[in-house]
Amino acid sequence: MAKVLIIAEHDGSALNTSTAKCVSCAAAIDGAEIDIVVLAASAADVAAQAAEISSVNRVLTIERPENEHAVTAVLAPQVAAIAGDYSYIFGPSTTFGRDLMPHVAALLGVNQVSDIMSVEGSHSFKRPVYAGNAIVTVEAHADSLLVATVRVASWPAAAGGNSATIEAGDASVEVPSHTRYVGLESAASDRPDLQTAAKVVAGGRALGSEEQFGLIYSLADALGAAVGASRAAVDAGYCPNELQVGQTGKIIAPELYIAIGISGAIQHLTGIKDAGTIVAINKDEEAPIFEVSDIGLVGDLFSIVPELTTALG
Repeated sequence: MAKVLIIAEHDGSALNTSTAKCVSCAAAIDGAEIDIVVLAASAADVAAQAAEISSVNRVLTIERPENEHAVTAVLAPQVAAIAGDYSYIFGPSTTFGRDLMPHVAALLGVNQVSDIMSVEGSHSFKRPVYAGNAIVTVEAHADSLLVATVRVASWPAAAGGNSATIEAGDASVEVPSHTRYVGLESAASDRPDLQTAAKVVAGGRALGSEEQFGLIYSLADALGAAVGASRAAVDAGYCPNELQVGQTGKIIAPELYIAIGISGAIQHLTGIKDAGTIVAINKDEEAPIFEVSDIGLVGDLFSIVPELTTALG
C-alpha cells in the first residue's frame, strides 16, 4: 500500500485549505493511505481540523516550542526524521511549501517533483513548464521516496466529515540554531485571503498610481472579493508584494477573476489559468488578456470601475 504523508500548512490555529487540496491529489493515487503531520507549538486545534478531511487515515502531531513559527530550517529536519515509513511526502505549492519541500528533499537525498496538477499513475504526474505554456508528464523513480509539491490551484479541497485518529508523533531530532524567527510584517486586512478567495479583483499598471489603485480596493469591497495585482503594478509601488499574482507571485484559482488594466503577460496568465470565469477590462482591444477572458470589456477603466462599484453598492 502506498503511504502518503502530507505536511499541514497552518497559522497556529487554523488549517490552510491548501492541505485539503493536497489530500485530493494524494487520494488520486491508487491505494493511497494518507497521513497528515501537524508541526506546531500547540497542535490540538489544527489537528482536529485536519482529522475531519475526507480520505485521511491518521493525523500526527509534533509539538515543540521551536515549531511556533514556520521556519523551514527548523521544520525540515523533523519531517525528514519521520519520513521512513512513507512512499510519498507532499506539500502545497504555496509560499510555505515551495520553501519547505526542497529542504526536505535535500535532507533525504532525493529529487523533487514540483507543481503536480494531475496524477497519471503511481509515479507519473503532469506539471506545467515554460510559465504554464506547456504541460509535461514526468516519471519519478518508483523505487525511492517521492517528495513533491501539489499545484493547489489545480485541485479541489477534499470534503470534510471524517474522523481520523490523532496521534502524537516522534521527531526527536536536533534542529539548527543558526536560523531563528525574528518577526513577521504583513498588512492587516478584513478582505478574503488571495490564495483561497472565490472572487478576486486585480489591477495592473494602467491604474497609474497608488492612489488610483484604490479603485480596485473599492470594487473588491463591493464584491466581497480579495485583491490581486500584476507584477508591473507591484513593481511600480501601487500595492504591496503579497498581492502579486503570476509566475513569480501567487497561483490562484478563484471562481471569478476580474483583471482591470492588466495587459495579460504570460507570466501573469500562469497564475490565473485555473480560474473559473475571467473578466477583463482594458482600453486596448488587442491586449493578450482578452484571448483568455470569458468576458471582455474594452473601455476606460477610470469610468467603468466607479460605475460598476456604484451599481454593486
